[in-house]
Amino acid sequence: MEKRLDILEVNKAYYPHIGGIESLVRQYSEELGAHGAEVRTLVCRDGRGKTLHERVNGVELTRAGSFGTYFSCPVSLSFMRLFRKMAKRSDAVHINVPFPLADAALLLSGYKGKVAVSWHSDIVKQKKLMLFYRPFMMYLLRRADIIFVATEGHIDNSEFLPQFREKCRVLPYGIEPEQYLSIERRPVLTEKLNNKNAVKVFFTGRLVYYKGVDVLLRAFRMTKDCELFIAGTGILEESLKHYADTHGMSEKVHFLGFLPDEELRQAYADCDIFVLPSVAKSEAFGIVQLEAMVYGKPVINTRLPSGVPFVSVHGETGITVPPASPMALAAAMNKLAEDKELREKLGRNAAVRVKKYFSEKEVIKSLYEALSE
Repeated sequence: MEKRLDILEVNKAYYPHIGGIESLVRQYSEELGAHGAEVRTLVCRDGRGKTLHERVNGVELTRAGSFGTYFSCPVSLSFMRLFRKMAKRSDAVHINVPFPLADAALLLSGYKGKVAVSWHSDIVKQKKLMLFYRPFMMYLLRRADIIFVATEGHIDNSEFLPQFREKCRVLPYGIEPEQYLSIERRPVLTEKLNNKNAVKVFFTGRLVYYKGVDVLLRAFRMTKDCELFIAGTGILEESLKHYADTHGMSEKVHFLGFLPDEELRQAYADCDIFVLPSVAKSEAFGIVQLEAMVYGKPVINTRLPSGVPFVSVHGETGITVPPASPMALAAAMNKLAEDKELREKLGRNAAVRVKKYFSEKEVIKSLYEALSE
């Protein structure tokens, strides 16, 4: 009997932690297992706490104990020990970066097997961290047998990847349309409207600086006949709520907090426009765009030097605006809000694009084959 491929998936966090990378790692962990691999997943605890061993939707998951998070990176001695132990029996280790702790763990582990890296973005904001981290990161890139990127733009716009271009392989992020389209449709946003005729604008993601939700709120002051729904939590949540309240938008801006999967998908299906107002290339792709597009929703995104504008294409599936421009963002929202026919046309194109280019089945098949090589 042929031995099953043993894969160690490594990331900073795991569901129910909200984030695009966390959604991907969950997808990889679950679907590679369904593809025939033996998958174990190693992450860190959110916040402080002891190590937890769980089985989540069929995934053998270890959440390493942590002393807390500093510079957006968990501090965990047990992660280093667990990485060494779990990597020893693995045919391939798949590390999702940026995650400095994993780079250090690989260096110290003595692991000699296959190393695959999914490069989701450069570290953009933590310049002080980079002074310490850079040698570990360069070691990881030299050590890696293969480096996955979601688009060619990830290579071209990276400070580090061009010198490793020969190792890089484009592996787009994917979703399974049937899983999204099979949900029970409920008017989860419509029932919260104060103006029942308003156009429903939706955003979901972590409420952190690079998502640009502060820009979105400034832009929303200039919109007409719209109400905004914000799903997610994060360090900026209270300041964003305060801004909305103090600028008279409490009736037209709804903070939904964390939404479980089914309700989140119902929100995508019920909105009229999806907006991703990110302001830094830390937003490397924007899987949430795919999740809105599969329901036939037009997307407003930003012209970042990353994969974001590649996912939803300006003039074809939505509108792309300059980042950090409230005026441009407001103009795009008003244009789509005023033109239902345009919204529907772009939305139809969006649904077609997802099915044509971003099928999860094809992505997982390519990933499995690459890890098996």
